[in-house]
Formats: sequence, structure tokens, C-alpha cells
Amino acid sequence: MSDDVQPSVAEVRAAVAAVKAALDRHLEAIENRIGDDDPAVYEAFEALASAAESYDELLYDTYDEVTPFEVPSGEAMPEYGGPADPEAFSVLIRRDYVVAEPDRLFAQARRAGDGESAADASVSAALGVVFGEYEPDEVAQRHKEFGLEEGDSTLWVAAVEPAEPGEWLDAPFDEVDPQLVLCRFDMSAVFDDEVGALDAD
Repeated sequence: MSDDVQPSVAEVRAAVAAVKAALDRHLEAIENRIGDDDPAVYEAFEALASAAESYDELLYDTYDEVTPFEVPSGEAMPEYGGPADPEAFSVLIRRDYVVAEPDRLFAQARRAGDGESAADASVSAALGVVFGEYEPDEVAQRHKEFGLEEGDSTLWVAAVEPAEPGEWLDAPFDEVDPQLVLCRFDMSAVFDDEVGALDAD
């Protein structure tokens, strides 16, 4: 920020008030969460991260000081360089799981497959039956019932050109141009680890 446009003391105080309010909203969302992947918790986390970043910048510009907190985030991405009003967009989601309890997975596959013997022939067969029967969001919400342990997850919203039916199905996961990513949301246990490390001190 240039010297001739310095934030005022009032702006800094407003920013710290916003951080306090965001902390309250984040705790409230956690206390009232619905399932392990409640979007309200993630939205509150993102709002808190944004408020903390704004406060940190204003604090530095005004007093040449910083906070001791750093909100972990995914790998830095280049600034969005696509159209301001894209005609179309893609939502790209990756969720990682560990098969922690195969017996639970096989049991759910047998239920979904109406007792089909091939449903529990292997983990890959069971996953095919489960994801053929259940929506990915339902599996995410009920992952423990399926014997799965959550890993990292990420969701990207990227601007694209409108596509004809079937146009990209032969290569749906080609590399996305990072400059066309409108927004990105990451969830990882590393966030909890970082908070735990701060609490321990």
C-alpha cells in the first residue's frame, strides 16, 4: 500500500472486530455442524481466513507489525485471468480416502448390490457398486459407515468455454489452466495440526 493511502486507526479496529466476529461465527458453525463435511463450517473457515488476512495486512501497513497466526492454505495459484462473467464453468472435486475397514465397505456393497456375490469380491468391485448406488456427497457424509477414513479434499471452480454434449468425455481430467480457476476450497487435517501446534504453546 502506498504511503499516501495509509489505512486509518479506525480501519484497523474495524478489521480486528471483523476477525472477532468471524471467530464467533466459525465456533458457532462447528458447534452446530451437521456431519463431517458440513459446508457451513468450511464457509466459516474461509470467512475467518479472509478476515484474518485483511487484519494482518492493515496491521502491517499501519504499525509495521504482524500477527503470530498463519492460516494454512493450498498451493498458491496465479491470479485469475479469465473473463469477468464466464459463460460456463466446471466444478472439479478431488476427495481422498483410506480404506480403513474393508469389512464395512464390503457390507455396504452387498446391501447396495442386493446381495450380489461379486460386490465384495475385491475392494475395487465394492467401490464400483457403492459409487454406482450412492452419490459422492452421500459417501463423503457417511464415509465412516463405508469403512473409509477421510484424507485431503479440494474443490476448484474454473471458467470454461461452453461445451457440446460428449465433447470432453474422452479426457475429462486434462490439466486445468490455473489462470481460469475462479475460486478454490481445500480441506485437510493439516489445518487441525497447525491449530493444535498453536494451542500447545
